[in-house]
Amino acid sequence: MHPDVAKLVEAGSISQEVGERLSQLAPGKFCLHKNWGAGKVKTWDIKTGKLVIDFEQNEGQEMGLKFALQKTEVLDENHFRAQKLESMDELRGLVNEDPVKLVVKILKSLGGSLKLDQLERELIGSVIPEADYKKWWEGAKKALRESRAAVVPSKRTEPLVIRDENLTPGESLVSDFFEAKDLKTKARALEAIIKDFSHVKDDAEAQSKIASDIDSTVRKGIKLHLGQALDLLVGRDDLMEVSDNLVLEDSALRLSDLIQTESAKIGDELGSLPAARQRKVFEAYPAAFGDTWVKEILAIFDVVGPRGLAEIAKLLIEEEKSDYLYVFLRTHITGRTLGADSLLWICRERKKLAEPIFDHEVGNAILSLLERDAMDDGPRKSSRLQTYFMEDKELIADILDGAEPNEAKNFGRKLHQGQIFPELDRKSLMARVIKAAPDTQDLVTGADSETQSNDVITSWESIDKRREELKDINDNQIPQNREDIKIAKSYGDLRENAEYHMAKDNQKVLMRRKADHEKALMNVQGTDFADIEPDTVKIGTVVTLDAAGKKKVMTILGAWDSDPDNDVISYLSEMAQSLLGASVGDTVDVVGHPMVVKGIQAYKA
Repeated sequence: MHPDVAKLVEAGSISQEVGERLSQLAPGKFCLHKNWGAGKVKTWDIKTGKLVIDFEQNEGQEMGLKFALQKTEVLDENHFRAQKLESMDELRGLVNEDPVKLVVKILKSLGGSLKLDQLERELIGSVIPEADYKKWWEGAKKALRESRAAVVPSKRTEPLVIRDENLTPGESLVSDFFEAKDLKTKARALEAIIKDFSHVKDDAEAQSKIASDIDSTVRKGIKLHLGQALDLLVGRDDLMEVSDNLVLEDSALRLSDLIQTESAKIGDELGSLPAARQRKVFEAYPAAFGDTWVKEILAIFDVVGPRGLAEIAKLLIEEEKSDYLYVFLRTHITGRTLGADSLLWICRERKKLAEPIFDHEVGNAILSLLERDAMDDGPRKSSRLQTYFMEDKELIADILDGAEPNEAKNFGRKLHQGQIFPELDRKSLMARVIKAAPDTQDLVTGADSETQSNDVITSWESIDKRREELKDINDNQIPQNREDIKIAKSYGDLRENAEYHMAKDNQKVLMRRKADHEKALMNVQGTDFADIEPDTVKIGTVVTLDAAGKKKVMTILGAWDSDPDNDVISYLSEMAQSLLGASVGDTVDVVGHPMVVKGIQAYKA
């Protein structure tokens, strides 16, 4: 009790209980206010019943003693919030020097457990700048797990809990496993046990209990969490590899058992697992299916995601089953039924594992899939493949390497007439095609008899737009280019004159564009799409399709009228070519998708 307060108690002015509470607000003591946060008593005057407290949110706050007793709580000098007032520099030093010690300080002050949003409130702004917190917490979380000083939650809704300091490292590892409430957390706790197995190496009883718990947990979670169940079983097998004591009971569930019974679902569930874990699952296929394991594993090749299919390919090649892999891939490439992840893997491995089956047909399969995906409703599944196709500047050259002239021209025509890429991107890609196969130049210049002839049809609006572009080239861009060349010449020394060379290069581009526009306008037939009989699908019709129960409406117009965002396609595109001539009720193969023609209308009534 404070000496000044003790005198009042001895004199009978206040009770012993009041004296003890009053002493808790003596100068130098700490308290906590609901709104102002932690505070340190600066001065007091017992006679007048006044005191001054420096709060976190309100320094130099004068309060009445009676009011302060009612509105504040006692705060021990070792409490984290008190230390924020007294030792902020020390706490900030711990941020990078010892984040584990910092978090443990907070946990001990707040009862050994707190939610992650509570931790953020204690640190952000005062101890750690808000902009730095996320990165700091990622490192602190890793350090906490490695130190085993606290149980770090996998979800924000679960608490961060300080560990019992009396537990050995091995007991902490085992405790984490059995306290985990879901399969995913158990799998991560099992990984930690395997990583630090020396701590539980001699505890055969704990290992046996862990294996038994895994068996019962997996059996309960198979239906709802198959992927996590597989992950946990793989972890159980990893534990057996490092253990000298663990032996599975005959009744225990094996990884091969689960693969066999759930084979139809496995492909869709493995995507979230790391590649190493997926590999362990694939390695169990021979035990699960015997002589038919290759067929079974290829059945999920196109659905396991990029990591999984890469591991399947490696496994088949290592097991000298590559012939089966390449036959499978070739069949689905030519049938245009291979998925985006598989095609992307083939492109990336075209000079390594996928070299035996990489050719121009892969390019055709890619364009078909991209066009099909652009036509489908819902989220794009091929965006990564499309980005790679655009960004890998050597891919088209590799696709056309060794292709026959007609094969190269067919690929180029499909790309040039397709509805996949914006105009500028398509031009850039066609430049790569022409560089790899010069004979395809005709596709762009208009000399190709299949795409540029008197039969080429487009709307008057598109022709007017092309004429306006030609007028702008003639009236504005070419004259401006002449001025640019003239100005650049005035800089002297044409050999070292970068501006001059750039202007001359631009002149070549403009002349080529002018010639292309003039030739295109000479070989085009305009139409207003009037008086179209919608008895069959033809240019100037709107087609309603049924694709596996989903309605799809496509408008087929002229060569220059495509607008993919609004489902308007050129009649020269592969998609339109598969529809032309069809009648209501016909089933047509539209770039790999069977569709039923449900209705045909004239674009203009």
